Amino acid sequence: MPAKRRPWTRDELLVALGLYLRLPFGKLHRRNQQIIQHAALLDRTPSALAMKLTNLASLDDSLERSGLRNASTADHEVWAELQADWSATANAIAEANEQLGAEPSAGDEPLPVAVGEDVVTETKVRRGQALFRAAVLSAYQRRCCVTGLAEPRLLVASHIIPWADDPNHRLNPRNGLCLNALHDRAFDRGLITFDEGMRLVLAPSLAAETSEWAAASFTRYSGQPLRLPEKFRPDEAALAHHREVIFSGR
Repeated sequence: MPAKRRPWTRDELLVALGLYLRLPFGKLHRRNQQIIQHAALLDRTPSALAMKLTNLASLDDSLERSGLRNASTADHEVWAELQADWSATANAIAEANEQLGAEPSAGDEPLPVAVGEDVVTETKVRRGQALFRAAVLSAYQRRCCVTGLAEPRLLVASHIIPWADDPNHRLNPRNGLCLNALHDRAFDRGLITFDEGMRLVLAPSLAAETSEWAAASFTRYSGQPLRLPEKFRPDEAALAHHREVIFSGR
């Protein structure tokens, strides 16, 4: 007689959700070492965990392609929690991983954050920033969406709408771009943006630069479409906000 299938608990689903956010779509398979390690901690088979990840993928409308349509009611509920409150869910994911004894994946290290409040607040901010960075870099396959640079120490999960301006979406990876440190700074300062076709636009002051450095770093990429991610396609409304409020090309 076959063994009775064990239901997934909410904490187990949160662990799976965190893993889904951190892994590229093409690595949601049972041979992936991170899936194997997490499956062992969950006392699940790698195949079962990989299937759960593809079920979560089927709920992700940011994907051009999606997983099998076998998502459970509990899958739908935890996905809805994420969409309703990215910050709270990011902390719930971190707590579920801590209880499981799972270590953060490479590239998930907490970022330095100055918050001027208590330790609990700072810990929550660091957790959220770390998951946001991991999700954005994973979606772009750890390459700058402008230049294709793949050196992780020079990559930034850049907010389209700044952190302070929209608390509800500050941890949503669709409000993020993977940029190298130079282009992140230029984007943050409104010296570059992306048009409705997601092509790079330079501010007039930057476009007027005639140095070889400016040509190599910026002019050569002007008008080039950004490299779209596998998942968490940039939010068009957020990009419109950046063009209208932050970009200095008006």
